[in-house]
Amino acid sequence: MEGSTMMNYQKYSKGYFMPPEINLDWLKKDAPEKAPIWCSVDLRDGNQSLMIPMSLDEKLEFYKMLLKVGFKEIEVGFPAASETEYAFLRRLVEDNLIPDDVTIQVLTQAREHIIRKTFESLDGVKNAIVHVYNSTSVAQREQVFKKNKPEVKEIAIEGAQMLKELTEQAGAGYRFEYSPESFTGTEPEYALEVCNAVLDVWQPTADRKAIINLPVTVEMSMPHVYGMQVAYVDKYLKHRENVVLSLHPHNDRGCGVADTEMGLLAGADRVEGTLFGNGERTGNVDIVTVAMNMFALGVDPKLDFSNMPELVDIYERVTRMQVNPRQPYSGKFVFAAFSGSHQDAIAKGMKWKEEKNPDKWTLPYLYIDPKDVGREYDGDVIRINSQSGKGGVGFIMEQKYGIEMPKKMREDFGYFVKNVSDHKHKELMPDEIYQIFMDEYVNVTSPYQLVDFLLRKEPDGTRKGTLDLLVDGVQETFIARGNGRLDAISNAMQKNLDISYKDLTYSEHALEIGQSSRAMAYIGIVGNSHITWGAGMDTDIITASIQALFSAINRMKAGK
Repeated sequence: MEGSTMMNYQKYSKGYFMPPEINLDWLKKDAPEKAPIWCSVDLRDGNQSLMIPMSLDEKLEFYKMLLKVGFKEIEVGFPAASETEYAFLRRLVEDNLIPDDVTIQVLTQAREHIIRKTFESLDGVKNAIVHVYNSTSVAQREQVFKKNKPEVKEIAIEGAQMLKELTEQAGAGYRFEYSPESFTGTEPEYALEVCNAVLDVWQPTADRKAIINLPVTVEMSMPHVYGMQVAYVDKYLKHRENVVLSLHPHNDRGCGVADTEMGLLAGADRVEGTLFGNGERTGNVDIVTVAMNMFALGVDPKLDFSNMPELVDIYERVTRMQVNPRQPYSGKFVFAAFSGSHQDAIAKGMKWKEEKNPDKWTLPYLYIDPKDVGREYDGDVIRINSQSGKGGVGFIMEQKYGIEMPKKMREDFGYFVKNVSDHKHKELMPDEIYQIFMDEYVNVTSPYQLVDFLLRKEPDGTRKGTLDLLVDGVQETFIARGNGRLDAISNAMQKNLDISYKDLTYSEHALEIGQSSRAMAYIGIVGNSHITWGAGMDTDIITASIQALFSAINRMKAGK
C-alpha cells in the first residue's frame, strides 16, 4: 500500500549452524520404526510457564494422569529451587506413589549446594535421572556468560564431575542427563565436543546409560536442519551404544512436532515434551500430536490417549490453560465437519465401512477413527450449521435417532435445517435437529387432524370404510375407498377437501433406537410440481403411514 513501511526483514540473519558433515540417509525413512522413550516435562517446563502454577494437589492429580496415560519417565521439577516442588517430590516418595517401572527426573544447575539439596529431595527414589545443563550457544557465550568455548566447556565438565562425585558419595545409582542448552544456536561440532567431554567424565555403561539431550531451546531453522544436526551428533557421539539420545524441542517457529519427527528419523531415542504443547513462550513440543501421528501411521506409540476428552478436561482445570479447538487430535472441532460436501462424503464412507468391514481405516476427511480417542460420530464429527447439507443431517438422524428418511426427504429436511441455522446464526445440536423434525414433519395436525378410521376388505380386494378427522377443529366423517388403506384415505381426502396432489412416495421402517415399539412412515406428495414431505410415528405401522399422509397434506397446505 502506498506510503506504508515494510517490515524490516533485513535485520535478521540465520542464527543456526549447519553441521560440517551432511548426512541425508535418514530422510529416506517415511516413519519411525518404534516409539521413543517419552519423558513428560509438564510438571516442570509446563508448570513454570503457567501464570498460576499448579498447587501440590493439582500436581498430584496431573502426575497420576501421566501414569495412567503410560509415561515411564516424568520430570517432576526443580526441587532445589522451589519449596512446592521439593514438597511434591517428597510426597511422591512418602506416599509410595512412584511405581517400580517409572523413573523420576529432576533438573539442577551445576552448583554444589543445589545438587546436594536435589539429592536430599530424591532420598528413597528407586529410579531417578538427574539432569544438568549449561548453555553453549554463541549468543549466550558472548552476551550472558562472556566466556569463550574452552571456558563454557569447562562449566559442563565441572558440572558432570560434581554430579558424579556427589552421587557416589550418596551411594546412589542415579542416571545422568546433560543438555547443551540453546543447542540450536550452537555450532554442532562444538556442541558435540562438549557432550563428548561430559561423557568422558561419566563413562556410561549398558546398565547405566547416560542421556544426552539436544534441546531446541529456541527454534531457529527449518525442521530438516535440526534433523541434520541431530544426525551429525548421533554419528560422532562417544559411547553411543550406552547413550540415550534425547530431543527437547520448543515451538517458536510452530515446527516443534516437525522438529521432533525429523530428529527421531535422524537417530534420536527419546523425546521430552508436554501434553498439548504447554511451555515457555510458544511452548514445548506437543507429545499428544507426535504420539498420535505415529498411531495414525500404524506405529504403537506406547501411550494411551483413548479418553482424550477426560485428558483435556483435567489439563484445562489444573493448568487453567485451554486446548485450542483446532489442535490436532485433542481439540473439540478437529473431527468436526460443517461443510455439506464433507459431511456427505463422511456419511457415505461410514456406510461403506459398515457394509465392507475393511481391515484398515481409510474414510474420507477422517485421518483416524474419532472413537480411538474417545469421540463420538454423531456429536463430534458431523456438526450442523448453515454450511451443512443433507448428508450430515441425515447421518445424525439415522445414527442417533434411528430415523432413515428417503433420499429426497433428507435433502428437503437438510435445507430446512440449514435455513433454521442461518436464521438463528448458530450451530444446531443433534437434539435440536431432532426436535425440528418432530415439530415440522411428524404427525402434523393442522388444518387436518386424524381422529380414526375403519376400513374393511371388499370381495374385489379393495378397501372401503370411514375416515373421521378434524377440519380446522370441526369433526367430519368421509367415505373412504381405494386399492389399499393408504390409497382409500388419500382418495377420501382429495375428494372431500380442496386439495390435489399426485405421485405419492412412501417408505417405512421400525424405529431401532430409543423407541423400539414404534414405527416411522414417510410420504412425499407432488402438488404444483413441488414435492412435499411428511412423516408419521405410531405403534401401528398403518396408523403411522396415514399420519405421514396427513403431515404431508398439512405441510403442503402451509406452503412448505
